[in-house]
Amino acid sequence: MALFKKRTAGKPGEWFYCLEHKKVEEGPECPAKDRFGPYATRQEAQHAMETAADRNLQWETDPKWHDKNGPQQGGEDA
Repeated sequence: MALFKKRTAGKPGEWFYCLEHKKVEEGPECPAKDRFGPYATRQEAQHAMETAADRNLQWETDPKWHDKNGPQQGGEDA
């Protein structure tokens, strides 16, 4: 008898995008480490890579996340 019950992440009605198979899944099919989601709709999951690219671009260009002077050179503390 197992001490812990094996849990699956996600459930039917939740949509995921599998990074390994490059496909949309409903509920748990692939391991969580290989998925983006959950998304409320199939269409949102279909656009997961575009959403991630947009969010990455927003982060890369957000001045709140970057020093005004740029990266420090030479490993010296300023």
